[in-house]
Amino acid sequence: MRQAVFLDRDGVINEDAGYIVEPDAFRFLPGVFESVAKLKAAGFLVVIVTNQSGIARGFYSLEAYLVSQNWLLETFQAHGAALDGIYFCPHHPDKGEAPYRTVCDCRKPAPGMLIKAAKDLDIDLSKSAIVGDKPSDAQAGLAAGLPVRVLVGKNGTAVPALVPAATHVARNLPEAAQLIEKILSAPK
Repeated sequence: MRQAVFLDRDGVINEDAGYIVEPDAFRFLPGVFESVAKLKAAGFLVVIVTNQSGIARGFYSLEAYLVSQNWLLETFQAHGAALDGIYFCPHHPDKGEAPYRTVCDCRKPAPGMLIKAAKDLDIDLSKSAIVGDKPSDAQAGLAAGLPVRVLVGKNGTAVPALVPAATHVARNLPEAAQLIEKILSAPK
């Protein structure tokens, strides 16, 4: 089984500017590609797990989201930081229309996306980590059994306060990646 680092999308790898689906609206945060490449070189799988309730809310279609997801995969690949997967939740418990208006097991803080990725990619959750900018990211990691749950400042701006589900805090993804490498020291 492999070790992985799960990353939230908005606020961790790109600026959280609302419901982003168009590639030209993405503003990558400093050091993101280098951090992913460094984690990959250290032997970790790197997987994005993202709530995308904009689909449920009707802000954009599933098809439009999938186009942006493919663009994201290609962009990371082009920067020498290939992602091992992107898992997303299109649901919202009380906004939008069926079939996306539903209580599900994939919307963070539920651990469904992490558990599915673990099954698909042979990930050992007990030796993996998550990086997010919201308490729900850390809560999903806790529910999935991840020992390292790092909360970063929104858009990499400041070190956030530690919340109960998080084990560590960092200013941004580069700091979080360095911390995770020290704690989990993945085999190369």
